[in-house]
Amino acid sequence: MPSSKNSASKKSSTKPLLISAGVALAAITLGLVSWKATAPTGTGSAGAGSGAVAAPRTDPAAELKALARRESGDKLAVGRTDAPVVLIEYSDFKCGYCGKFARDTEPELVKKYVADGTLRIEWRNFPIFGAESEAAAKAAWAAGQQDRFDAFHAAAYAPGSKEKGFAEPRLVELAREAGVPDLERFKADLAGEQAAAALKKDQEEGYRIGVTSTPSFLLNGKPIAGAQPLGTFTAAIARAKAEAAKQ
Repeated sequence: MPSSKNSASKKSSTKPLLISAGVALAAITLGLVSWKATAPTGTGSAGAGSGAVAAPRTDPAAELKALARRESGDKLAVGRTDAPVVLIEYSDFKCGYCGKFARDTEPELVKKYVADGTLRIEWRNFPIFGAESEAAAKAAWAAGQQDRFDAFHAAAYAPGSKEKGFAEPRLVELAREAGVPDLERFKADLAGEQAAAALKKDQEEGYRIGVTSTPSFLLNGKPIAGAQPLGTFTAAIARAKAEAAKQ
């Protein structure tokens, strides 16, 4: 499992991934619990000792599940908004393990589960490798405004792509490769306030629930850490679908 400092340098054997999965699960759950425990509970201006009653604490697992946005206009998502299973992915374009998931696993999930309406995948930009990671995240968002997020995502995660870096000329090249029709608009969106705000929203969500490395996932609110084998995801989707059917 990759760390937030050097994910690409770790070995991808199953055992370290599974160990890290437990660590990440604890980090995400405890991160949310910590946030809930310290979040303001009062809605009025009364101070301590005023007799105000704190709002009741909610279930962290339910809160994680509720992070699925299910927005019909989400340009960085694929699948039906009413799909019984939602996979939220926190990723970085400079992360080697994220690229592995994007190339080896995600296409199979799309083919098998998105196509039949079972699964929705929602992307969250979570850059952890510095300025170029953040620039690539904004570029992906900008490509999405012209309905080319999926194509940009594929181009940015193609073998050898991250080694070329994500300076602005390279991002424009990727946008051209992805078929973004208006490159001038792309460049304006890339540098604009909306891209920065969208990135900040995703980052704050991830940090709030304790995400510390990429890729990290929530599948109907349950954490999955790292570029796990396809079977890990298919088994989790089957369980989540069965649980959703009982509700």
